[in-house]
Amino acid sequence: MLQIDDTIVSFDLFDECFVCDLATCKGICCVEGDAGAPLEDDEIEKLQEILPVVWEDMSEAAKEVVRRQGVFYVDEEGDAVTSIIDGRECVFACVDGGTYKCAIEKAYREGKIDFYKPISCHLYPVRLKKYRDFTAVNYHRWSVCGCARTLGRSLQVPVYKFLKEPLVRRFGMEWYRQMEIAEKELKRYETSEGRNNYNRR
Repeated sequence: MLQIDDTIVSFDLFDECFVCDLATCKGICCVEGDAGAPLEDDEIEKLQEILPVVWEDMSEAAKEVVRRQGVFYVDEEGDAVTSIIDGRECVFACVDGGTYKCAIEKAYREGKIDFYKPISCHLYPVRLKKYRDFTAVNYHRWSVCGCARTLGRSLQVPVYKFLKEPLVRRFGMEWYRQMEIAEKELKRYETSEGRNNYNRR
């Protein structure tokens, strides 16, 4: 693990490769799963604010769920997450040309709103876990993203480089620059012992 400021970063972000391959997966990550996307406290209010803008892009099933319980619910771990349909599909998923996409991101790209989408979605396949004194930054492996790992390896794009935009959005450019420095330094430490002793602050 690597420490940068008050984050603990998994080496997987440097070692694993990842590039979303929408042409192959068709955005299935918006549909599969057993819980909604984790939400920051301020994102709940933002989702409620932009709901009228994305409403027409949402499915009828999604609208019914939102009418009944709102844009979020609290999961088994006590965390706020986006509402889902039948225990699977995100209510903000929409179909565009045979591919599932995010209605929120679609509205953002069309210049209708200034909110890109929940940071947990933007950061995937990175997952954040907040502890009292630090935030863990981990790589999450999911079977539906096998094609993204394959494409990432073929293009030789590490996870952290693929996720530059959301990582900067969440942690800032200086934090990301430290990641770039860390990658260069880590390449000098080929042995397991070297990595275990490396700590960037």
